[in-house]
Amino acid sequence: MKKKIFIITGEASGDKLASTVISKLNQYNDKIDYLSVGGSNLSKLGIKSIFDLKDITYLGFTSVILNIFKIKKKIDYTVNEILKFDPDIIFSVDSPDFTLRVSEKVKRIKSNIKIIHYVAPQVWIWRKNRVKKFKKFVDHFLLLFDFEKKFFDKENIKNTFVGHPLLEKNNSKIDISNISKGKKIISLFPGSRLSELKTLFPILIDFVKLMNKKFNEYIFVFHSTDENKDFINRNLNNFHLENTEVVSDKDIKSEILLNSIFAVAKSGTVSLEICNAKVPSIIIYKINFINFLIMKFLVKVNFANIINIINNREIIPELLQNECNSKEIFKSVKYFLKNPNFAKKQVEDCTSTLKQIRSKTSSSEEAAKILSKYLVA
Repeated sequence: MKKKIFIITGEASGDKLASTVISKLNQYNDKIDYLSVGGSNLSKLGIKSIFDLKDITYLGFTSVILNIFKIKKKIDYTVNEILKFDPDIIFSVDSPDFTLRVSEKVKRIKSNIKIIHYVAPQVWIWRKNRVKKFKKFVDHFLLLFDFEKKFFDKENIKNTFVGHPLLEKNNSKIDISNISKGKKIISLFPGSRLSELKTLFPILIDFVKLMNKKFNEYIFVFHSTDENKDFINRNLNNFHLENTEVVSDKDIKSEILLNSIFAVAKSGTVSLEICNAKVPSIIIYKINFINFLIMKFLVKVNFANIINIINNREIIPELLQNECNSKEIFKSVKYFLKNPNFAKKQVEDCTSTLKQIRSKTSSSEEAAKILSKYLVA
């Protein structure tokens, strides 16, 4: 009989991470049946999703509260679909407030299903007591960062440091001259959630306008998901900017990033990808005031970016909340462009930090090995 894996993701970044692992797993074993809550990356592997990922992608505490009944309904629906599918493994990826709630409910009903979770909840930032709860239903955590092990070892929860998949090399070489058009590339990462886009896209457009008043040698490339590409293109058409492009293909995005001279990115895991490409950057983020106050109360670290958190100092500038505006972004980017030594130092510090969180082989390969072991156990 074929083995079965149900994959649960909660947003586009998780869908991307899951797809890298499943691509590796399929090299070991191509006789696995899959079903998922996933997006375009898993779909490209031929894996069906039981509903559109956008239905559960919410940003911020207030958005979750306002959609609590809708989310609960999706959790219950997902649980029922998993029980019907009857998988050997639930492979849950990131978004713990959705993925692990589903997993916990399934485990209560059918304890023989193994729960393997990729991207451990950031208990080192907030809600440390969650670890005790996870012990009751998670069989194995796959950790992106080595320093996380102590939190799970303390509760005797099986875990493996696999490293971060965004640090893996992309060997594809793609001609991007039709996109760059002979100009220097500045990559823009406005986020994968529609709610993030609606907040950050207007700010980034105003930033591009400010840059165009001062310079004429740059092209600004928006890195998008397949799901959000049309939204960005539609809105870009309103501004008639001749030096903007939108890309969603992951190989093209990687090549664009490798050839960028700078990046402006929403706070999140994409910053590791930027660091890995040796591109200097700044981080931006903005949420509504109530959400920000709640987060300030709950979060126990001084920075938003993982590179800064690991080093406990600001290596990558963070423009958050009120500082997340077009003028501040413009000032920061202009400073980096006029001070190449400053940009070079940031890249060196980031490269040094990445050595601490890089796995021996590749994250997706290490994660696929763990899944494979549970399939034959």
